[in-house]
Amino acid sequence: MFDKIVIANRGEIALRILRACRELGVKVVAVHSEADRDLKHVRLADESVCIGPASSIDSYLNIPAIISAAEVTDAEAIHPGYGFLSENADFSEKVKQSGFVFIGPNADTIRMMGDKISAKKAMIAAGVPCVPGDNTPLGDDNKTNLKLAQEIGYPVIIKAAGGGGGRGMRTVHTEAALINAISMTKAEAGSAFGNPTVYMEKFLEDPRHIEFQVMADSHGNAIHLGERDCSMQRRHQKVVEEAPAPGITEAQRKAIGERCARACVEIGYLGAGTFEFLYEKGEFFFIEMNTRVQVEHPVTEMVTGFDIVKEQLRIAYGEKLSITQDQVKMQGHAIECRLNAEDPKTFMPCPGTIDQFHMPGGPGIRCETHIYNGYKVPPYYDSMIGKLIAHGENRQSAIARMNTALSELIIDGIKTNIPLQQDIMNDSGFAAGSQNIHYLEKKLGIT
Repeated sequence: MFDKIVIANRGEIALRILRACRELGVKVVAVHSEADRDLKHVRLADESVCIGPASSIDSYLNIPAIISAAEVTDAEAIHPGYGFLSENADFSEKVKQSGFVFIGPNADTIRMMGDKISAKKAMIAAGVPCVPGDNTPLGDDNKTNLKLAQEIGYPVIIKAAGGGGGRGMRTVHTEAALINAISMTKAEAGSAFGNPTVYMEKFLEDPRHIEFQVMADSHGNAIHLGERDCSMQRRHQKVVEEAPAPGITEAQRKAIGERCARACVEIGYLGAGTFEFLYEKGEFFFIEMNTRVQVEHPVTEMVTGFDIVKEQLRIAYGEKLSITQDQVKMQGHAIECRLNAEDPKTFMPCPGTIDQFHMPGGPGIRCETHIYNGYKVPPYYDSMIGKLIAHGENRQSAIARMNTALSELIIDGIKTNIPLQQDIMNDSGFAAGSQNIHYLEKKLGIT
């Protein structure tokens, strides 16, 4: 196993990676911005290196600074976590060129799956079901584009090939709105992602968001760890995730999961990844692949008993997968609530000092967070400050345990979204497992 790695991230995921390293006897180097000197994992790391000012551009997105930190500390590998540089092909490439191991897929795979057009082509070739539409870039010929939309059938959605995070997408319901929507999406994509390429596909009206967790090694082996339902979303951002997805049969899980695992082998995938699907009327439609560990990986770990982050480290070191597909067993149900430092009604970020923090406990409860009494939540980064996970023998039990845990959780000094999460756990539609990706926004009156 590696002797020492750099964790190129912050917050709860950095602490999660550190814990996995401790179990495997791997030393940790924590890189941090000037604003993050007091982060929990920085205090616990074997070594720490300040890589720049508070701004992400000057610190967590500063590739030369991160690689330099690995050099001066004699580290062997770099774990990118999620967000920041985790799906940056150039970073993966430069890490390798500098003589270090990137704990994730190779640069070519990240590039292929990061472009939604090339990703869709690869999935079609691998037999993974995709959303109906055209998998080529839209040109500037209005007649051709109008004809294509007519063939697909309205409503259609225009998507940025390099998009993410819910940006670079426009839904079009009428022919009259199409040309302007294409033009605006191209402009937005060019500005936000540096790539103006867009494509068109069928817009599914009321789908659920279901994703499959996969793991693949460098020896031609790949497995899936079942699915998660991430349909409770606001502005395309996930709020609650759970595993397994309500209503998905074992036959469906096996069929789609095996296709995802087979696709990993065909594209030469390495490490942890997630295939994201829209699910409507009993059918799965691939939309994108995340080439990294997901925020919501704990719910899969809770129902499978499998440590995804430790397996990432083993795979990056060159080991074979530690289990086979036949050994993957799903037991019970797990739900994750994202905890954000934000106003629960306006959703405005609320940085500040945490005066009091009390973590809930009890059977089946897991809390992933980097906060502590006196910790100052900075205003420079994402507002997520933790995740609360509840596992039970069934979905009803998991919801009941989550309700209890939320009532025990204390985070004073700042506003958080705990009241929103309590509202969701007591919502009859959520309890019935009938939510789609628009459910929460309709509940909140967001149009």
